[in-house]
Amino acid sequence: MPTFLLSKRTALLAATVAGAALLAAGCGSSSDSSSSSDTAPAAEWADSLCSAINTWTTSITSILDPIKSGDISKDSLTTAVDDAKGATDTLISGLDGLGKPDTEAGQEAKDLVDKLSTDLKAEVTTIENELDSASGIAGYIAATPAVLTALGTMGTNVTSTVTTLQGLDAKGELETAFNDAASCADLTGS
Repeated sequence: MPTFLLSKRTALLAATVAGAALLAAGCGSSSDSSSSSDTAPAAEWADSLCSAINTWTTSITSILDPIKSGDISKDSLTTAVDDAKGATDTLISGLDGLGKPDTEAGQEAKDLVDKLSTDLKAEVTTIENELDSASGIAGYIAATPAVLTALGTMGTNVTSTVTTLQGLDAKGELETAFNDAASCADLTGS
């Protein structure tokens, strides 16, 4: 494989893994989770959000491990992309089921999470399009940087959404909720 392709792919992979690591550091393990109603207590809502993100981050990190180790083949890339799509679909389902937190900024928080869900779906479509247009192992290798960039964009979108959510309302209800939610302990530093 040409050194240029390896260098570019390695740089993109490093950026993606760094984003996934930031996300992993952002959310801890899951505890009791979500409510099926349209409005949930803020701490429960934040806990459900961080738990869903944590599960996704763990999945994406493990999916990238074979690629990071240099296992680039049509089968490994197809499996990695299928697994990433599955993990992202699970995250999107979790986000779509969150409802809104019971705070003054609850609807705005829900709108941000809905936008994140839409952005994640767009990145999944980008990944699907890249692989659909790939032909043979050379095509899959050539598609790898775009797939890794899409995964990195997903990580960035998730991180920025959580950061925005924490500072969303003037009363600090969501910030307090993130501080109180067990699965967000690493994210908030508490």
